Amino acid sequence: MSDGVLLIDKPADKTSHDVVAAVRREIGPHPPRRVGHAGTLDPFATGLLLVLVGRATRIQRYLMALPKRYETVARLGATSTTGDTDGEIAAGRMPADPLVLPTGELLQRPHAYSAVKVDGRRAYERARAGEQVVLDARPVTVHRFEQLWREDDRAAFAIECSAGTYVRVLIADLGDAYCEELRRTAIGPFALDDADPGRLVPLADVLSAILPSVRLDGDDARRAAHGVAVAATAPPGASDVLLLDGDGPIAIAQPRDDGLKPVVGFRA
Repeated sequence: MSDGVLLIDKPADKTSHDVVAAVRREIGPHPPRRVGHAGTLDPFATGLLLVLVGRATRIQRYLMALPKRYETVARLGATSTTGDTDGEIAAGRMPADPLVLPTGELLQRPHAYSAVKVDGRRAYERARAGEQVVLDARPVTVHRFEQLWREDDRAAFAIECSAGTYVRVLIADLGDAYCEELRRTAIGPFALDDADPGRLVPLADVLSAILPSVRLDGDDARRAAHGVAVAATAPPGASDVLLLDGDGPIAIAQPRDDGLKPVVGFRA
């Protein structure tokens, strides 16, 4: 197994770390390969998890910044301390019908039972220890929030949103409601329908799917491979570009006054 990304359909009751550990065991220790993931799914949630192998771990932040798509089933008229089935459930008021489904730019306060770090510790660790956890609100963008069906005290929704959006919070903000099921169906251009734990998507294919590219030759390619800025121009509006030559990816670069400056390299 070389460098690239595995598209895995995470099952319920497995953590994202469990999936990464299983891939690491399958690869084995020789030769040593780094393994990570791009975007945690809660244990109760299912769906697309991007597992990064080898040099693909270097682009984790780019993959985590991609927009996401989800399908969720909510229970209405009840609350959960964690926003999902793992918390303490209590009866509540039934939200109005039709539900108000906000879209656009929103300020969202992450759930106390989230993986956000507070003074070096995960918020959920502090919450489970009995601490009062109140996180700062942050801007997110919800591109689509559509009700698919509603029957008695349950409703299903399709959600398309920016990175960093908490679906559990979107559902809780409808009124007294929590997530019973949550399934991630896409991350940027990568779809759950294409999940295959036995197929490694090559690093070059992953990079070309998420970044515009600039091809280099000769001395410019060699300079970029050593982290030196090259006299090339990024496509209009691009803040990050892929530099490549006939041998594949060289680096991710950013526009500078002196051209394109490599910030993540792939040749070493």
